[in-house]
Amino acid sequence: MSNTGLRLSDLMRLSWSHVGKDAIVLATSKSNHRREAIIPLYGALRDVLARIPKRATAVLTSSRKRAWTPDGFGSSFNKAKIDAGMATVDLHFNDLRGTAATKFYIAGFSMREIAETLAWEEESVEKIIRRYVGRAAALKAMIKKLEGK
Repeated sequence: MSNTGLRLSDLMRLSWSHVGKDAIVLATSKSNHRREAIIPLYGALRDVLARIPKRATAVLTSSRKRAWTPDGFGSSFNKAKIDAGMATVDLHFNDLRGTAATKFYIAGFSMREIAETLAWEEESVEKIIRRYVGRAAALKAMIKKLEGK
């Protein structure tokens, strides 16, 4: 999900109990649950969560009202790509993590804040930002900072 930056495995186990008043707090599976992703509940993310029916403890559920399996979710993601006319685009679910990091960067988050939000190493954030943030987006982020927005 481009609004959270969580890995697919973490999204699959995300439950409503992880969603607090101000943030989603989830110990990440890649870190063997030693690091926590702390994702602020900002407007767009709150809107997405509000549209998800609460029909199980898991946030993401299939039409059968059960938590998604990674394979089932992957199949649905690929179907959504086809339905959107993007079947030939080299787009993977993991690219949405980069989209989230980019969104946070453009919003003015420091590398450290992005790393803490997504439970990444700062070095990883810098690599992702270099890969996903184009020059135009970086320039817009600098203008936003200069204008104090």
